[in-house]
Amino acid sequence: MVKATENRYIIRDDEILGGEPIIKGTRTPVRAIVETWRMGVLPEEITIGMPHLTLAQVFDALSYYSDNRDEIDQYIERNRIPDELIDPLVKML
Repeated sequence: MVKATENRYIIRDDEILGGEPIIKGTRTPVRAIVETWRMGVLPEEITIGMPHLTLAQVFDALSYYSDNRDEIDQYIERNRIPDELIDPLVKML
């Protein structure tokens, strides 16, 4: 079941990522945008790496995060890859 949120571009769909907040019309979770932004990538640059998104969608995801920080942080932690499973060559990037 698809559920709207108060944000224009953010929805929850029980069939996609178990209902985790995603960008409407995509399978891109809000957490992916937040994690990219936390790495220092500007919102305008996020759309370069994720060209299927508009700048408005990126900003809406960051706005959703601002209002729902604890929830998104939990999704980020739940989906974090343990350091011991990351290839050393990837760690050097």
